[in-house]
Amino acid sequence: MCRSPQAEEAAAKLVLASASPRRLALLRQVGIEPAGVRPAELDETPLPRELPRVHAKRLARAKAETVAEAEPMAYVLAADTVVALGRRILPKAEDLATARDCLLRLSGRRHSVLGGVALRAPDGRWAERTVVTAVSFKRLSTEEIELYLASGEWRGKAGGYAIQGLAAAFIPWIGGSYSNVVGLPLAETAKLLTGLGYPLFKQPSTDGPEQ
Repeated sequence: MCRSPQAEEAAAKLVLASASPRRLALLRQVGIEPAGVRPAELDETPLPRELPRVHAKRLARAKAETVAEAEPMAYVLAADTVVALGRRILPKAEDLATARDCLLRLSGRRHSVLGGVALRAPDGRWAERTVVTAVSFKRLSTEEIELYLASGEWRGKAGGYAIQGLAAAFIPWIGGSYSNVVGLPLAETAKLLTGLGYPLFKQPSTDGPEQ
């Protein structure tokens, strides 16, 4: 059965369920320009005894489900990034005290960054993936911590740091996806998109509603 050009266009519409400029930039890096950006407002507090992998997967799915209700004819892509020390989920740093505590905990240790990705297709199918990257921090001096805090780069970042910024000087080794640590595992996300039929290297029309 042949579909109309309008149906083809609707089926190729991708909405990013995230306010993160880093995730949008990562998609653009591989030639994907979402037709819209619609952040999902959710309580991201971990549940009691919730493990990092479960937390990342749950929030990614919840974000996609929330936005899919408003965008039933679009591909809806959502993600969540969790920084964890063992079973402990480190918070998003919104103040100096939290950021300093995160850096002190990460100093000289290896931790995990878990990226949950959820994709809902226009026909109702779902694809999900949780990607884990190991990250090693060097031992930080008090001066290094204070200078990094003064930069303000930590604000709003899971675990209190951004690997794509000044904190790259603290990280001698990672194992796994670099883009996952930034905010979205690109290779795995691309596989989810193509698996559900999204035309990865063909851009949809930009004539629809934005944002």
